[in-house]
Amino acid sequence: MFFRAREKSPRLRIGIPWRLFCLIFCFGLCASAQQNATLTFTLDFPGSEPSHYRISISSDGQATYDSDGKLSAESESDPFHLDFSLSESARARVFDLAKRANYFQGDLDSHKRNLASTGTKTLAYKDAEHTTQASYNYSPVPAVEELTRLLQNLSTTLEFGHRLEYYHRYQKLALDEQLKRMEEMWKQNTLGELQAIAPILQQIVSDNSLITPVRARAQRLLAQAGAAPAH
Repeated sequence: MFFRAREKSPRLRIGIPWRLFCLIFCFGLCASAQQNATLTFTLDFPGSEPSHYRISISSDGQATYDSDGKLSAESESDPFHLDFSLSESARARVFDLAKRANYFQGDLDSHKRNLASTGTKTLAYKDAEHTTQASYNYSPVPAVEELTRLLQNLSTTLEFGHRLEYYHRYQKLALDEQLKRMEEMWKQNTLGELQAIAPILQQIVSDNSLITPVRARAQRLLAQAGAAPAH
């Protein structure tokens, strides 16, 4: 009896840490899945500008953008790629909406015949537990509708940044009209994540060869992006 009692004691002491280890391990797996998630949004809309673009967002906020947007109505397609970071608020919103949309499982499209085509939109989500994808023209799912609007506004902002960079180099007289349109769209809440194009706005603000109104417009937009303008 004496020896049996001493044999049981170590097992009791080991049992509690082992269960704790299992809980920590499982929690770590869940956290890892969340930290390694990727959300992708693709739009294909022939005849629009751009006619194709793709936004890929990682759960750490790092993102990429690719499009075939033109720099002007007369120009050829100019493939555009940008690596950027989402603000923390936008990153959290994107992944919260994905969760509310059940990670895009099932049919997202309304299938209403009287709706005009606004392009084929595809949302995809991937992590350790999900690999899902769904395409739609218009979705009646509120979370999908809001996410679509957020990502389309982001694309609009990045396309403006693409044009601003080109015009700043080669066609400075076109900057004022572009920046004026940006200010109007910002007031209409149809732009998003201005900090993603803050570097080109900063270059315009700092360029003493540009007229004052152009630099002032860029400075106002830069202030909205939360970046301190140069003096």
